[in-house]
Amino acid sequence: MVININSKWNNKLRIMAKHIVKRKGHEEHFDERKVYASCFAACMNAQVGAKKAEQCADKATKEIKRWMKNKKEVASDQIFKQIIAVLKKQNKEAAFMYEFHRDIN
Repeated sequence: MVININSKWNNKLRIMAKHIVKRKGHEEHFDERKVYASCFAACMNAQVGAKKAEQCADKATKEIKRWMKNKKEVASDQIFKQIIAVLKKQNKEAAFMYEFHRDIN
C-alpha cells in the first residue's frame, strides 16, 4: 500500500489534549493522523481511488474530532466503533475493511 506523502495531513502534527485508553489499559494522546491514516488505508483497500480515499478519510477525521470534542477520555474501542459508523455512511466496503483489519493483523 502506498500513502500519498503530499497529503495535507501527513506534514501537520495535530494532537488534541484528549486521552485515549488503549485495549491494554495504557493511555495516550489522541492523534487525528492515526484516524486519517487508518480510514485512508481502509478506503484504498476497498479500491475507491486515492482522491476519493483522501476525501473520505478527511470527512471521517472531522466527524471523529467533532464527536470527541467534549470528551476528556475515550476508550479506543469507542473510537473504533464510531469510525465504523462514520465510514458506513460514506462507503460500506471501506467500513468493512476497517472493521476486519484488526482480525487480519
